Amino acid sequence: MLLHILARGRIARSPEGELLDRYLKRVTWAVKHTELPDRGGNIPPLPAQARTVLLDERGKQFSSEEFAAMLGRWRDDGVREARFVIGAADGHGDVARGEADVLIAFGAMTWPHLMARAMLAEQLWRATAILSGHPYHRAG
Repeated sequence: MLLHILARGRIARSPEGELLDRYLKRVTWAVKHTELPDRGGNIPPLPAQARTVLLDERGKQFSSEEFAAMLGRWRDDGVREARFVIGAADGHGDVARGEADVLIAFGAMTWPHLMARAMLAEQLWRATAILSGHPYHRAG
C-alpha cells in the first residue's frame, strides 16, 4: 500500500524538511510526498481502492497502536493508497471533511504545517514498525 502525503506549501530546506526526509527514508512501505501550492493546484485523482485521511483539528486523536491497526486493516483489505492531506493555513473546508474517510488530529493544540508534516512522517514510520514487529515503538 502506498502511503502518500499531500501537503499545501513548500517545506524546502528546513529543520522540519530534514526530519520529514529522515523518517520517510525509514518507512519500508511505498511512500510518496507531494507538495501543492498554498491555493489552487490540482490534487492528483484518487485511485480506486484508496482512502483519504485529512489532518484536521476536528479529527480523532489516535494512539500510535490504533493508527497502526487502521493502516494494517487497510493494507489487508487491499487498499492501494492511503492519502494523508495537510491543508493550508486555513485548514480544510466542509466539503473536503465530508468526503474524507478519516479525520486525524495531533491533539488539541495548533501545530505549524511544516511540523505536522514531520510528525506525520514519524507516525507513518512508527505504524509500519509496529506492524512489522520492529522494536522502535515501546508501548507503555
